[in-house]
Amino acid sequence: MIALFGKTIHPQNAVFVEEIIKLLSDAQLDFSVEENYAKLLHQVLPTLSGIKTYSNFDEVRSSAEMLISLGGDGTILEAITFIKSSETPILGINFGRLGFLANVSKEQIPTAIDVIRKGKYLMDKRTIIELNSNKSLFGDINFALNEMTIQRKDQSSMITVNAFLNGELLNSYWADGLIISTPTGSTGYSLSCGGPIIYPTSGNFVITPVAPHNLNVRPIVVSDDVILSFEVSGRGNSFLCTLDSRFETIDSACQLAIKKAPFKANLVRLTDMNFISSLKTKLNWGSDQRN
Repeated sequence: MIALFGKTIHPQNAVFVEEIIKLLSDAQLDFSVEENYAKLLHQVLPTLSGIKTYSNFDEVRSSAEMLISLGGDGTILEAITFIKSSETPILGINFGRLGFLANVSKEQIPTAIDVIRKGKYLMDKRTIIELNSNKSLFGDINFALNEMTIQRKDQSSMITVNAFLNGELLNSYWADGLIISTPTGSTGYSLSCGGPIIYPTSGNFVITPVAPHNLNVRPIVVSDDVILSFEVSGRGNSFLCTLDSRFETIDSACQLAIKKAPFKANLVRLTDMNFISSLKTKLNWGSDQRN
């Protein structure tokens, strides 16, 4: 079974979803649409009927061969919270803007469905970070594909984050916040704060300060086999901890630890696409107006 998942549907994208459903049906591929997303589809495609739906992600984790994410990168990040440790492959069809993770364009939909039918796709295994704390945070979805951040909240002054590497003090960061990024997340928030681009299979974490008070403090790349732990303090006693797009409020008594999760995210890609080509097309890697 192939599971279809989306969060929103814009009317201009309805025709592409209809195309996907038709191509899957013509290819005689068993598929099912997430129940809430199916309700949104019926609002813009009232003639659409007879499609199978699912409401329980246990079914996806146990029996789905693949999940097709319909949206942008945020849709993929949310899908991963449902897939959890099952490592169900995810194919992202981009209905958003940049689409670094959701890298299949609307024009490539027929090719993508044909590749799925023939089973001639590749999978990129991406590291996931897992958060542990002395307080209950994020329930059973205490993991992220892109990054974990610690940020100031309800105050204009900077915060202090003491960072430890395998129990040894690495640095005391005086900043607006701190980003701990996976290689996948290195092209996101971390990059916008001056962090390096990390190749997906490099086996690293990136620690990137957000607006550090000490200008000689720069991002550092560490092995993903370490345990990173953090203590945060500031003039206030309320801070933000985020995992991708999810957030929790913490205080200075909260101790945080990050490590590599025991499972990975499997991102499906077409055979003619890779990380380097995404850098070139999405981030204009190597382009120069002078040439």
